[in-house]
Amino acid sequence: MKLRLDYGTTGLFAEFPDDRTTVIEPMYVPAAADQRATLIAALRRPMGKPPLREVVRPGQKIAISVCDITRAQPRQPMLEALFSEMPGVRFEDVTILIATGTHRRNRLEEIESMLGREFARSCRIVCHDARDPASLAHVGDTGKGVRVLLNRQWVESDFKITTGFVEPHFFAGFSGGPKMVAPGLAGLDTVMELHNAVRIGHPNATWGVTEGNPIHDDVREIARMTGVDFALDVTLNRDQQITTAFAGDLFQEHAAACVAAKQNAMRAVPRPFDVVVTTNSGYPLDQNLYQAVKGMSAAAKIVKEGGTIICAAECRDGIPDHGAYGQILALRSSPQELLEMIIGPGFSRPDQWQVQIQAQILLKAKVLLKTSFLGPDQVRAAHFEPIDDISAAVDEALGRAGRAATVCVLPQGPQTIPYIRN
Repeated sequence: MKLRLDYGTTGLFAEFPDDRTTVIEPMYVPAAADQRATLIAALRRPMGKPPLREVVRPGQKIAISVCDITRAQPRQPMLEALFSEMPGVRFEDVTILIATGTHRRNRLEEIESMLGREFARSCRIVCHDARDPASLAHVGDTGKGVRVLLNRQWVESDFKITTGFVEPHFFAGFSGGPKMVAPGLAGLDTVMELHNAVRIGHPNATWGVTEGNPIHDDVREIARMTGVDFALDVTLNRDQQITTAFAGDLFQEHAAACVAAKQNAMRAVPRPFDVVVTTNSGYPLDQNLYQAVKGMSAAAKIVKEGGTIICAAECRDGIPDHGAYGQILALRSSPQELLEMIIGPGFSRPDQWQVQIQAQILLKAKVLLKTSFLGPDQVRAAHFEPIDDISAAVDEALGRAGRAATVCVLPQGPQTIPYIRN
C-alpha cells in the first residue's frame, strides 16, 4: 500500500506491505461548519465565567498569550473572535504575547503570517524572551519549590487572556490551557525546574496525563499565581481546522478540551510492533530536529523493545542552531552516557529534557531519520541513523525482525498517540 506521510508542507509517499501494516490516524472530525460562529458561541457561553464582553472593560491593559511558530494554532481567527467580543477595546491597549517558552524569537514575517497583518501592525507584539532578566517578574514560589519568573508584561496587565489549542503532549499531558502561562511565558530558571530530570523521568509525565503529572501539576499552580481572567482553547482536526472551541475559566475549559482531544487523538492497540513509522505532523511542527523528538516519542509507546522507529521530519530549521539541544547531544557518544549525564548530580542545561526523552527512546529502539535539511553526518552526530528511502528502510527493518514482523504507520505523527491496551 502507498501512504502519504505528513512532511514539510508537501508531504511524501512511501510503500508498505499490505499484509503486515497497521495504519493509525486520528479519528477524522469534520471542521466546524462555521469556524467564527463556533468561537463566538464559546465566548458568549463560557464555562465558569460570565461572557467575555461582560467582564472586559475598555481602557484596561489587556494581555493575550498565543502560541509561537512551532505550533499550528489558528491565531488570527481566534484573535478576531476575541476582539469582536471586546467592544470598545482599542488595539493600542492590547499586548499580544508570543509564548515562546525557551524557543527562538519569531521573525517579523512569521509573526505577520501567524497573526495577520492587521493584528501584527496594530497591537503591541512581544516575543517572550525567557533569558532576559529585565523582562521577567518574580511572582513567588510553588508549593514544590519552583521559583516562578514570568513575563513582566503579562504580570502587570489588567486583564489576562490565554489562547491555545489542545492536543496530547509528550511530557506535559496536554498542550494549551495553563501551558500558555508556563512554560510559555516563564523565565529560563522556572522552565529548567519544571522540566528537570526527576519530573521528566516520572512515569506520569507522559501523553494524555495531567492529574498526578508533576509537570502539569506545577503548571496549573503557576497559572493560578497570577490568575487568568479568561481562556480560549480549540481542538483541531488533522487538516489543522477548528473542530470545537472551549472558553471561560482556564481550568474548566481546558479540562473539557482535554477530554475532546483525547477521544479523537489517542488510539489503543493490542500489542507492540517490530517497526513503527512516524512523522512530526509536517510543517510547522517538523521544522527542526528538536521538535521531531515528539513524533519519535509517540512511536516509542508501541514499538517493541529492540525494535525500529523510522521518523520522517523535514527539519528546514536544522537542529536548530538556537538553544542547547545540539550542544548537549555532542557531549556524550551514546544514549546511555547522555542519560547518565543528565540525571547525574549538578547537570543543568536548557533543552536537557528533550535529550533525556530522546535518550530513553534510543535505549528502547533504533531510530532511523529521513530529513531534507540535515546531512548524514549531522544525523549521526545526533545519535540517529540517516536514511533516504523510507520504503526501503521499512523492508530492511522487517527483514531483520523476521517473517512474522509487523509495522505500524502514524502518517500524522503525534496527532495520533497510540498506546498498548491493558
